[in-house]
Amino acid sequence: QVQLVESGGGLVHPGGSLTLSCATSGIIFSINNMAWYRQAPGKERDLVASITPYRTTNYADSVKGRFIISRDNAKSTVYLQMDSLKLEDTAVYYCNTFPQGRNWGQGTQVTVSS
Repeated sequence: QVQLVESGGGLVHPGGSLTLSCATSGIIFSINNMAWYRQAPGKERDLVASITPYRTTNYADSVKGRFIISRDNAKSTVYLQMDSLKLEDTAVYYCNTFPQGRNWGQGTQVTVSS
């Protein structure tokens, strides 16, 4: 059974930072591409960043230079370091494989507000 447990969200001012974590189980983490997605209110879920097993990364244009995705294969955990946060980064953040699998976690809320 695939489990994805996101954590680390919160309320932050514009320009602030947060680091999200996603602990996974039920998948062979080390061989999977992993990714972070986000869904803002009233919008579709979008891809934010992805990382291959060899740690090649890709980012949505909107977060390039501000977010860093990383992974710890020994802990089956993927991270998203978010700096210089903007109001438009407000969303529920989810992790999943890339391409996305059928199972989703509960997500973690990130709210950027002044």
